[in-house]
Amino acid sequence: MSVIRYSILVLAVAATSLALLVLSVAREPALRDAVAFGAAVATLNTLLAHALVGFAERRPNKVFMGAVLGGMLGRMLLMLAAVVVGVLALGLARVPLVASLLGYFTLFLVLELTVQHRHFSGAVASR
Repeated sequence: MSVIRYSILVLAVAATSLALLVLSVAREPALRDAVAFGAAVATLNTLLAHALVGFAERRPNKVFMGAVLGGMLGRMLLMLAAVVVGVLALGLARVPLVASLLGYFTLFLVLELTVQHRHFSGAVASR
């Protein structure tokens, strides 16, 4: 799946589910902001992950592994920095932020693995 198609799918899932979540906590601005921030960080993370795999897909194994593993480390550091900024600088509620981040991260990880599995299974079968 191309980066653009995957991005559209991820953004549609995030927007739809986030709209429902925000409506459910609309009376609590602190919860709403924390949930939205966590969702945004997880969404950015999955888009970066897919872009890295797309970039490295047709490159030599060494480059592929470097991009995927180096990208994983970089994305983990960016997510950690985002959580620190969210909690310390923005004063977001910790539990809703972490719950949202982990929930969306898990959802997008399952989606990403499903898409990658289908993509690479089809590539191997066509050889």
